[in-house]
Amino acid sequence: MQASHRRSPARRTPAALVTAAAALLATSCGSPGAATPEGTPDPKPGGTLTFAVGTDAGCVDPQQAGSSDTVYSLRQTVDSLTDQDPATGKIVPWLAESWQIGADARTFTFRLRTGATFSDGTPVDAAAVKANFDAIPKLGPLAIQAAGYLDGYSGTTVLDATTVKVSFKRPNAQFLQATSTPSLGLVSVASTRRTPRQRCGEGVIGSGPFLLAQYVPNKSITLSRRAGYAWGSPLWKKKGEAYLDKLVFTVIPEAGVRTGGLLSGQVDAVGRVARADEGALRSGNAGLPSYTIPGVGYNLGLNNARPILRDARVRQAISLAIDRRQIVDTVFPTGTLPATSVLARTTPGYRDLGAELAFDAAKAASALESAGWAPGADGIRTKDGRRLSLNVVWFANAATFQPALELVQQQLKAVGIELVLKELPVAQFPQLLKSGDFDALWGGNYSRADPDCLRTLYSTRLANAYRLAPGPLDELLDRQAAEPDTAKRKALVEQAQELIVREAYVVPIVDMRTTLGVSTAVHGLAFTAAGDIQLHDAWKS
Repeated sequence: MQASHRRSPARRTPAALVTAAAALLATSCGSPGAATPEGTPDPKPGGTLTFAVGTDAGCVDPQQAGSSDTVYSLRQTVDSLTDQDPATGKIVPWLAESWQIGADARTFTFRLRTGATFSDGTPVDAAAVKANFDAIPKLGPLAIQAAGYLDGYSGTTVLDATTVKVSFKRPNAQFLQATSTPSLGLVSVASTRRTPRQRCGEGVIGSGPFLLAQYVPNKSITLSRRAGYAWGSPLWKKKGEAYLDKLVFTVIPEAGVRTGGLLSGQVDAVGRVARADEGALRSGNAGLPSYTIPGVGYNLGLNNARPILRDARVRQAISLAIDRRQIVDTVFPTGTLPATSVLARTTPGYRDLGAELAFDAAKAASALESAGWAPGADGIRTKDGRRLSLNVVWFANAATFQPALELVQQQLKAVGIELVLKELPVAQFPQLLKSGDFDALWGGNYSRADPDCLRTLYSTRLANAYRLAPGPLDELLDRQAAEPDTAKRKALVEQAQELIVREAYVVPIVDMRTTLGVSTAVHGLAFTAAGDIQLHDAWKS
């Protein structure tokens, strides 16, 4: 894989200063609003908020960490050049007070606000921006998101202490929105000089309202309030320093234990609430804020290089055999919707392809028959002596994953496809993508309020985790990323969705909806445009 616009937009020259990507966003995003209702007391400073998450990604560098459970905390430690209003999708100033985009979207010139500093006291200046963008492409496999945002990067020029020009070899319409993400959150020059491993294990120095105080792998991330902070996003309600003294993100793998901790008052908030726990939380008067996250939702990502899955008819049969409505109604939090495209409904450029993703077991069986797969003695289909059996890797970073996969397993078995489920620790995710040692991968989600998430995940010119063969999809994805015209870019994004769904390169299951459990003593916690959380405004009564 970001709250309400309160300050005037960036200053502009007569040239168009907002790309087509930003314009497209402005018409397409949902409005999450505040994640918890405001209480009657006046906000007060101080206190510790304890947030229980299910996993630890094993990396405390926001430019490398990709798991939401970890980014929840790390987003609080770094600021970005821009921010994105989740109610409108509008890109607004943050560390950059204004910007200018070249007519061909190859250059982006940012004028920085003055006075912002990293927690080591060094300035957030043009040299720091250059150091960040020069270093990110060299970070390696964990920085897949950040590196994708800088695809085609040719360099950054320091024009003066507060003005920086970022250049690309080809048009890059998605880049402005990318500058609002935590993946491109700025770190100090000293941090950019550290090795990727050092950054992951020991953290980085950011300019955010909180700083990393302690990291205990697989146990907790503790943040402390940054004294003197005074350059927050205009989308935040509070000016200056954050309210809370401390944030503690504690890892509790079992969803039921997280729920129990919230109900007993041991923790103040929990992530990834499952449907089975909603009743207990409501009865305990906990708030259940939720948000449909833009980007690519939960899916069954198919390894298109595997012999069985090279046949589009088999991939299409898998998609046809899945009853998405049953999965949503049985497993996922209230309000979750079945996937009707590879992009979630809240994503800019989304196209409704629900008819193509409709459940049809008979059509699935017919597709398998045409591909030469006949029912075996035990109901699992065979071809040339080989069973139609697929190994599916999954990670237990949400309580919904195992029951959802078990339902998919049952549904596919009904048409003669066997799924063998294999659970791995979430920290092994990058290595798995690199090795390609899977037939299918559960999850595959990517939170981003821009359709270029499709290119990051499915372009064969980037990581290509699903081993797609080079083809027409690459051209569509490259063209949409380079297209500065709003309508033309939207048309290309729609074509890309149609091709992914028609060829079933991956099998969309549900739009990703995050539901939190929050104590009634917590106020001001809010979702960002991409579904992370903003805690600068949070306080406890």
